[in-house]
Amino acid sequence: MDEPAENISGGSAGGGRFSEFRPGDGTSRAEAVVDRLGALYWQKTYGGQDAFECLVRTILSQNTSDKASQPAHDDLMAKYGGESRGDLAASLADADRNELAETISSAGLYNQKSEVLLAVAERVVEEYGGATAFDEYVRTADYDAVRETLLGMNGVGPKTADCVLLFAAGRDGVFPVDTHVHRIYRRLGVAPPDADHEGVRAVLEEQVPAEKCGFGHTATIQFGREHCTARNPACLDDPEACPLSDLCDQVGVYPETGEVEDPADAA
Repeated sequence: MDEPAENISGGSAGGGRFSEFRPGDGTSRAEAVVDRLGALYWQKTYGGQDAFECLVRTILSQNTSDKASQPAHDDLMAKYGGESRGDLAASLADADRNELAETISSAGLYNQKSEVLLAVAERVVEEYGGATAFDEYVRTADYDAVRETLLGMNGVGPKTADCVLLFAAGRDGVFPVDTHVHRIYRRLGVAPPDADHEGVRAVLEEQVPAEKCGFGHTATIQFGREHCTARNPACLDDPEACPLSDLCDQVGVYPETGEVEDPADAA
């Protein structure tokens, strides 16, 4: 199955290549889940996106859907990107905030996001000279140093930083945790029910082989959209409708009553 282009976390323009990975030996339920999802959706080695554009894309996707953030990204690139406009970071650093906010309005929270984009663009230009040198830094510098740098940028949290490390730098062992990943691995019982996003990330990056973390992230997102939704997971109507039913503890899901709650509340 081809990865859908509308998935802003990866998509057909996400770089990387499709590969096949050997299934695990069954000692890690987290790896068993990722293997199952990889067989259901895709197994892909990521990397290859421009680091600054990837950072911009992920900031635009914060707290909104791909359907809303993709047009904002396209409009931003049409106005500020492209070969005729030169370096994207320099172009954004010189942008008028109100014009930028209007350009990305479809992404929601556009006033806040425009301020974040201006701040990160200015920092990239000031510290690296532009997007090209920043891209080289993200790809080649020490992993911990790059992640610390990204997390030190205004408006950049762990998920955003990890997406840049995965989709631009192609770093193995990076498993970004968005709302789907956070919900699903606690619901499955793989991570503690009260684990925060960083707690879930720690479990997954410890238990899933490094080379499987990338497609584990994107395949989990697709599984969350198709089967394990927040309010109406497939198992409520039919346990057999879920391809992970035999691997799931259904934490916070009660098919007998039709109720669904956050795993932390269920615990």
